[in-house]
Amino acid sequence: MHIGEIITADSANGLGIRVSIFVSGCTNRCKGCFQPQTWDFEYGRPYTPEIEDLIISELSKSYYDGLTILGGEPFEQSNQREIVKLIRRIRTELPDRNIWIYTGFTYDKDLVKGGCRYIECTDEILDNTDILVDGKFVEELKKITLKFRGSSNQRIIDMRKTRASGKVILSELNN
Repeated sequence: MHIGEIITADSANGLGIRVSIFVSGCTNRCKGCFQPQTWDFEYGRPYTPEIEDLIISELSKSYYDGLTILGGEPFEQSNQREIVKLIRRIRTELPDRNIWIYTGFTYDKDLVKGGCRYIECTDEILDNTDILVDGKFVEELKKITLKFRGSSNQRIIDMRKTRASGKVILSELNN
Protein backbone atom coordinates (compact mmCIF):
# COMPACT_ATOMS: atom_id res chain seq x y z
CA MET A 1 0.00 0.00 0.00
CA HIS A 2 1.08 3.56 -0.69
CA ILE A 3 0.00 6.73 1.09
CA GLY A 4 -0.68 9.77 -1.07
CA GLU A 5 -1.13 12.22 1.79
CA ILE A 6 -1.63 12.51 5.53
CA ILE A 7 -3.59 15.52 6.75
CA THR A 8 -3.42 16.46 10.42
CA ALA A 9 -5.97 18.61 12.26
CA ASP A 10 -8.48 17.95 9.47
CA SER A 11 -12.10 19.00 9.97
CA ALA A 12 -13.41 18.44 6.43
CA ASN A 13 -13.49 14.64 6.30
CA GLY A 14 -15.61 13.71 9.30
CA LEU A 15 -16.89 15.08 12.58
CA GLY A 16 -14.45 16.81 14.87
CA ILE A 17 -10.70 17.10 14.49
CA ARG A 18 -9.17 14.19 12.60
CA VAL A 19 -6.09 12.66 11.12
CA SER A 20 -6.95 11.81 7.51
CA ILE A 21 -4.93 9.45 5.37
CA PHE A 22 -5.32 9.19 1.62
CA VAL A 23 -4.34 5.72 0.43
CA SER A 24 -3.26 5.22 -3.17
CA GLY A 25 -4.88 3.04 -5.78
CA CYS A 26 -8.39 3.18 -7.18
CA THR A 27 -10.04 1.23 -9.96
CA ASN A 28 -13.31 3.21 -9.73
CA ARG A 29 -11.79 6.30 -11.39
CA CYS A 30 -14.89 8.44 -10.91
CA LYS A 31 -15.37 11.28 -13.37
CA GLY A 32 -14.72 14.55 -11.51
CA CYS A 33 -12.75 12.90 -8.67
CA PHE A 34 -11.03 15.49 -6.46
CA GLN A 35 -7.94 13.25 -5.97
CA PRO A 36 -7.29 11.60 -9.38
CA GLN A 37 -3.56 11.36 -8.65
CA THR A 38 -4.43 8.73 -6.03
CA TRP A 39 -5.79 6.35 -8.68
CA ASP A 40 -2.19 5.24 -9.23
CA PHE A 41 -1.35 2.43 -6.78
CA GLU A 42 2.27 3.69 -6.61
CA TYR A 43 1.41 7.35 -5.92
CA GLY A 44 3.03 8.89 -2.85
CA ARG A 45 5.21 6.89 -0.50
CA PRO A 46 5.13 3.27 0.60
CA TYR A 47 3.21 2.58 3.78
CA THR A 48 5.80 1.54 6.36
CA PRO A 49 5.84 0.74 10.09
CA GLU A 50 7.36 4.21 10.59
CA ILE A 51 4.42 5.88 8.85
CA GLU A 52 2.01 3.80 10.92
CA ASP A 53 3.85 4.87 14.10
CA LEU A 54 3.60 8.51 12.95
CA ILE A 55 -0.17 8.17 12.42
CA ILE A 56 -0.64 6.58 15.86
CA SER A 57 1.57 9.19 17.54
CA GLU A 58 -0.33 12.07 15.93
CA LEU A 59 -3.73 10.51 16.63
CA SER A 60 -2.81 10.05 20.30
CA LYS A 61 -2.86 13.83 20.86
CA SER A 62 -5.79 14.72 23.08
CA TYR A 63 -7.57 17.02 20.64
CA TYR A 64 -8.25 14.35 18.00
CA ASP A 65 -11.66 12.74 17.63
CA GLY A 66 -10.60 10.09 15.16
CA LEU A 67 -9.09 8.83 11.95
CA THR A 68 -10.49 9.11 8.43
CA ILE A 69 -9.28 6.78 5.68
CA LEU A 70 -9.94 7.89 2.10
CA GLY A 71 -8.27 7.59 -1.23
CA GLY A 72 -7.78 6.47 -3.75
CA GLU A 73 -9.77 3.53 -2.52
CA PRO A 74 -9.35 1.95 0.92
CA PHE A 75 -11.28 -1.17 -0.12
CA GLU A 76 -9.05 -2.09 -3.03
CA GLN A 77 -8.04 -5.59 -2.05
CA SER A 78 -4.33 -4.74 -1.85
CA ASN A 79 -5.06 -1.87 0.57
CA GLN A 80 -7.35 -3.76 2.96
CA ARG A 81 -4.60 -5.98 4.36
CA GLU A 82 -2.63 -2.96 5.59
CA ILE A 83 -5.68 -0.95 6.67
CA VAL A 84 -6.88 -3.76 8.93
CA LYS A 85 -3.51 -3.73 10.75
CA LEU A 86 -3.75 0.03 11.35
CA ILE A 87 -7.33 -0.31 12.60
CA ARG A 88 -6.30 -3.09 15.01
CA ARG A 89 -3.65 -0.81 16.50
CA ILE A 90 -6.07 2.08 16.87
CA ARG A 91 -8.67 -0.11 18.58
CA THR A 92 -5.97 -1.43 20.96
CA GLU A 93 -3.96 1.72 21.64
CA LEU A 94 -6.55 4.47 21.11
CA PRO A 95 -9.95 2.82 21.66
CA ASP A 96 -11.71 6.16 22.22
CA ARG A 97 -10.95 7.38 18.67
CA ASN A 98 -13.60 6.86 16.00
CA ILE A 99 -12.88 5.63 12.50
CA TRP A 100 -14.45 6.89 9.29
CA ILE A 101 -13.80 5.29 5.90
CA TYR A 102 -14.77 6.63 2.49
CA THR A 103 -15.30 4.15 -0.34
CA GLY A 104 -16.53 4.34 -3.89
CA PHE A 105 -17.89 0.83 -3.50
CA THR A 106 -21.38 0.07 -2.20
CA TYR A 107 -21.48 -1.51 1.25
CA ASP A 108 -24.36 -3.96 0.80
CA LYS A 109 -23.34 -4.99 -2.72
CA ASP A 110 -19.53 -4.86 -3.00
CA LEU A 111 -18.25 -5.22 0.59
CA VAL A 112 -20.33 -8.20 1.70
CA LYS A 113 -19.50 -11.87 1.27
CA GLY A 114 -19.55 -12.59 -2.46
CA GLY A 115 -19.05 -8.89 -3.33
CA CYS A 116 -16.34 -7.72 -5.68
CA ARG A 117 -14.20 -6.20 -2.89
CA TYR A 118 -14.81 -8.72 -0.14
CA ILE A 119 -11.69 -10.53 1.14
CA GLU A 120 -10.70 -12.29 4.37
CA CYS A 121 -10.27 -9.05 6.36
CA THR A 122 -13.19 -6.96 5.03
CA ASP A 123 -15.55 -7.92 7.86
CA GLU A 124 -12.96 -7.03 10.49
CA ILE A 125 -12.47 -3.60 8.92
CA LEU A 126 -16.22 -2.99 8.76
CA ASP A 127 -16.80 -4.29 12.30
CA ASN A 128 -14.33 -1.68 13.56
CA THR A 129 -15.56 1.25 11.45
CA ASP A 130 -17.86 3.80 13.03
CA ILE A 131 -18.94 5.63 9.86
CA LEU A 132 -18.73 4.40 6.27
CA VAL A 133 -19.38 6.85 3.46
CA ASP A 134 -20.14 4.65 0.45
CA GLY A 135 -20.93 4.98 -3.22
CA LYS A 136 -19.11 6.26 -6.26
CA PHE A 137 -18.83 9.99 -6.74
CA VAL A 138 -21.25 10.88 -9.54
CA GLU A 139 -20.43 14.27 -11.02
CA GLU A 140 -24.00 14.75 -12.30
CA LEU A 141 -25.25 14.34 -8.71
CA LYS A 142 -22.63 16.65 -7.19
CA LYS A 143 -24.09 18.90 -4.52
CA ILE A 144 -21.74 21.21 -2.62
CA THR A 145 -24.19 21.68 0.24
CA LEU A 146 -23.98 18.03 1.31
CA LYS A 147 -22.05 17.33 4.49
CA PHE A 148 -19.17 14.85 4.26
CA ARG A 149 -19.93 13.61 0.74
CA GLY A 150 -19.70 14.88 -2.78
CA SER A 151 -22.77 13.55 -4.57
CA SER A 152 -26.33 12.82 -3.48
CA ASN A 153 -26.12 9.08 -4.19
CA GLN A 154 -23.46 8.60 -1.50
CA ARG A 155 -24.58 7.40 1.92
CA ILE A 156 -23.26 8.06 5.41
CA ILE A 157 -23.76 4.73 7.15
CA ASP A 158 -23.71 4.18 10.91
CA MET A 159 -21.68 0.98 10.86
CA ARG A 160 -22.18 0.05 14.52
CA LYS A 161 -25.97 0.01 14.08
CA THR A 162 -25.73 -1.54 10.61
CA ARG A 163 -23.53 -4.43 11.73
CA ALA A 164 -25.71 -5.05 14.81
CA SER A 165 -29.00 -5.06 12.87
CA GLY A 166 -27.88 -6.73 9.65
CA LYS A 167 -29.42 -3.96 7.54
CA VAL A 168 -28.11 -0.58 6.40
CA ILE A 169 -28.78 2.12 9.00
CA LEU A 170 -27.98 5.62 7.80
CA SER A 171 -26.39 8.12 10.12
CA GLU A 172 -28.35 11.21 11.12
CA LEU A 173 -25.60 13.10 9.23
CA ASN A 174 -27.40 12.17 5.97
CA ASN A 175 -30.00 14.86 6.70
